[in-house]
Amino acid sequence: MSFFNKLRCLITAGQGVAGSNINVEVLDNPIAMFDDWFTQAKDAGIILPESLTLATASADGRPSARIVLLKSFDDSGFVFFTNYGSRKGQELTENPYAAMVFHWGILQRQVRIEGSIERVSEQESLAYFHSRPRGSQIGAWVSHQSREIDNREQLAAKSKELTNKYAGQEIPLPPFWGGFKLTPTHMELWQGRADRLHDRYYFTQTNEGWQRSLLAP
Repeated sequence: MSFFNKLRCLITAGQGVAGSNINVEVLDNPIAMFDDWFTQAKDAGIILPESLTLATASADGRPSARIVLLKSFDDSGFVFFTNYGSRKGQELTENPYAAMVFHWGILQRQVRIEGSIERVSEQESLAYFHSRPRGSQIGAWVSHQSREIDNREQLAAKSKELTNKYAGQEIPLPPFWGGFKLTPTHMELWQGRADRLHDRYYFTQTNEGWQRSLLAP
């Protein structure tokens, strides 16, 4: 992080605790609020503000969680990409519901999102796949994510093999790799305050749109 961004982080620290900085113009739409907060997180110099904890559960209800990166979002939901054969990919297929948590500590903010899961279209997965560095495209083919391997050498050997195979060619989208979209049904935007009297804006999706309530901290 550059000196300028470090200084900006120091200036930003505690602003949320000291006083209200909620944009009331977006207070009735949690995705618009998220967009506003996400922009502020990037402007604050936070490293990887798009990182989030993704919680899934198996068909029999056993939970697991890991960090992934948000790649896009709009009013329809939040998109990330993975190997469909990975543990999270299998769990999302067996039990298509998930939860996301963003935490931007320097801003004293947290966003929780719950909802249903579906795969994005192959066209969307292909477009994102080809936007990645070529090495990452090869890596998606090489790694059968979450499966046991003998050693790292076999990964390096497979990477070299595929690099030679696709030299001068467009690398195809692996059939086992692509995007998931979480369509939110519930969202909570948490703003830290002094004396632990935090703001917790909770939103529920209804037939009439988003319904907002304020929760006790």
